[in-house]
Amino acid sequence: MMKLKSKRFCRGSFKFGNGGNSVKGGEKRCGNNGNTIISEIKWELRPGGMLVQKRETSGSSVGEGMITVRVSTVSECHDVSIESTSTFGELKMILSLITSLEPREQRLLFKGKEREDDEYLHMVGVKDKDKVLLLEDPAIKEMKKLHRLAGTQQIGTPYCTISV
Repeated sequence: MMKLKSKRFCRGSFKFGNGGNSVKGGEKRCGNNGNTIISEIKWELRPGGMLVQKRETSGSSVGEGMITVRVSTVSECHDVSIESTSTFGELKMILSLITSLEPREQRLLFKGKEREDDEYLHMVGVKDKDKVLLLEDPAIKEMKKLHRLAGTQQIGTPYCTISV
């Protein structure tokens, strides 16, 4: 087992100020000659409940959280623009408008695994221009087939017997 020693990067207490060494909002100087800058750490809470250090964004654009997901079915391919923090259930709602399949009839696969409706796109790792596979639920497909057959055939009609 290894023991790690903590190093002190700066002497002095930051609780009571830094003796006039503060530079600009959130940053403080320390050291003998005051040339080391320490910035204040900002935290954010992710939708999954994890507390992480907030990322610095250099330029914030209007569509910053938007990604384009390529959804491919057996016969066609659709490009869908959606927020990166959306769920697969929300993606299914958008796809229901495009493909005329109800959300309960859809199965979405990403990286070879079927994804649940409450999973977030960014938590699973869906990035811009990633491909998601859309399949029709086989059980519902079979039910539709049986309903179609039941509509064309009259179940329970007697057949005529042929005697030779």
